[in-house]
Amino acid sequence: MKLSFKKPLILILASVLTAGMLFSFVNKNDKLFAIAKNLDIFASLIRELDSYYVDDIDPEELVSVGINAMLEELDPYTEFIPEENSDEFRLLTTGEYGGVGALIGNRTGTNMILMPYRGFPAQAAGLRIGDQFLKIDTVDVTKKSTSDISGLLKGPANTSVFVQVKRGEDTVEVNLTRRKIVISNVPYYGKIDDQTGYIKLTDFTTNAASDVRKAFLDLKSQGITRLVLDVRDNPGGILKEAVEIVNLFIPKGKEVVRTIGKLESVNAVYKTTKSPIDKDIPIAVLINERSASAAEIVAGALQDYDRAVLIGRKTFGKGLVQTTVPLSYNSQVKVTTAKYYIPSGRCIQAIDYSKKDENGNSSSVPDSLRNEFKTKNGRIVLDGAGIEPDKKVDPKLFAPITYSLVARNLIFEFGNEFFWQNESIVAPSEFSVSDELYNEFVTWLEGKEYDYTTYVEKSLDDLVKYAEREKYFDEIKETIEDLKKKVSHSKEQDLITFKSEIKEALKEELVSRYYYQEGVVEASLKNDTEVNTALSILSNQQEINRILTASAKK
Repeated sequence: MKLSFKKPLILILASVLTAGMLFSFVNKNDKLFAIAKNLDIFASLIRELDSYYVDDIDPEELVSVGINAMLEELDPYTEFIPEENSDEFRLLTTGEYGGVGALIGNRTGTNMILMPYRGFPAQAAGLRIGDQFLKIDTVDVTKKSTSDISGLLKGPANTSVFVQVKRGEDTVEVNLTRRKIVISNVPYYGKIDDQTGYIKLTDFTTNAASDVRKAFLDLKSQGITRLVLDVRDNPGGILKEAVEIVNLFIPKGKEVVRTIGKLESVNAVYKTTKSPIDKDIPIAVLINERSASAAEIVAGALQDYDRAVLIGRKTFGKGLVQTTVPLSYNSQVKVTTAKYYIPSGRCIQAIDYSKKDENGNSSSVPDSLRNEFKTKNGRIVLDGAGIEPDKKVDPKLFAPITYSLVARNLIFEFGNEFFWQNESIVAPSEFSVSDELYNEFVTWLEGKEYDYTTYVEKSLDDLVKYAEREKYFDEIKETIEDLKKKVSHSKEQDLITFKSEIKEALKEELVSRYYYQEGVVEASLKNDTEVNTALSILSNQQEINRILTASAKK
């Protein structure tokens, strides 16, 4: 078969040669070309799917899925923020929103108030923990999701919202006026003995440094001579706030953190710019495995300058910096742009997201690749796995019965009923669950389901499986049955054996009803192992000196 050409062959050959020459100038590794090419393919694919796919598709939803899947290949912190999620993102970064001031969530399959914030509309109107949502304005919300209810409650400041809730057997209706809600980064501070101040820092949103500064100055006016700064469970936030908090205790002109990335524009050195409030007061910083990012900068910088004793457990290990970049149609992308390095020179990032195994999983930095750095006093510290404490305190483990009572919301429900029947209790630091009240709780539990498997029972079940698999079961069957009888738990006995820790869980639940978030923190301090360890160390200057010198043994 002959081919028919509308152009002379010589012109076609010339065109092919010209195209080849042009493509030869386009480096196959040219990222701009690759981006343009693949964006064109992606747009073409969406158009063809919309035209040809057998069922109707939602192009916006499909693209969103594609974007999120793409970003998941990078790291957990790079994320796309569509316009409709901008308010939620602003709340996470600033701690501000327009609403009624209450934490809501789903308990026992029902959406309810989990914590009203003191001084805001929900609390001022008398809404309580455990109030179950029935209606918001004219909308029946009994089958709505938590996020839907949250969206209905939020809105511009000074606008009204009607809320109907169920409280026990009663129905309560209130009209609320939304306010600009600014959540404090310091839900509680106070003195834990005559000389020791305590500050609980839960976030690093806007004004975190100001919140800590105000708390510290107030404590100093009360005569404290030592300080416990608690950043346990603090997920981090704004880097600048971390720098300013370190500056409260470190002299002017000292490096706190530096960021290093691919672009010069993200490389920066952050130093203290002001005179400190107090550069001598002994400090203990409480950390754990959920202390991350900005919390790790504060803890790590104070450790690197030997300015504080770190107590608790190794931190999360997030040494990555995110920058928010605006996109079209009011969307944004929060993208990892740099790694941060604290004063000793170490980066505490624990997971290398650039290297993945055959299953696509990222791996932790192996101990063999962790590098040694030194603090101001010459103490050896390591990179690549979070901030390690100077004094390790093992996590508190709870008995299976306590877990079961909490997980099944039985302690929560008892707290509701107690609150409905009792107008007040004594201050959080003075309140305790008496034996009489505990016995009321035990009686209240009768007929309620809260069975569980103990650790020993679970181990025996595993032993049976392995024995059956390896054909040893018949030989040890009688021994196992005898062991099962001996270790079989009794709920009634466990309520006696683990009475003290169940009492503690009850105390915090009951205190939350009357004194809210700050009350829970205050009530927990007396039996807090890390706090008590900090008190012991801070009261002994020789011990502080020993820990913060190069000769100290971990």
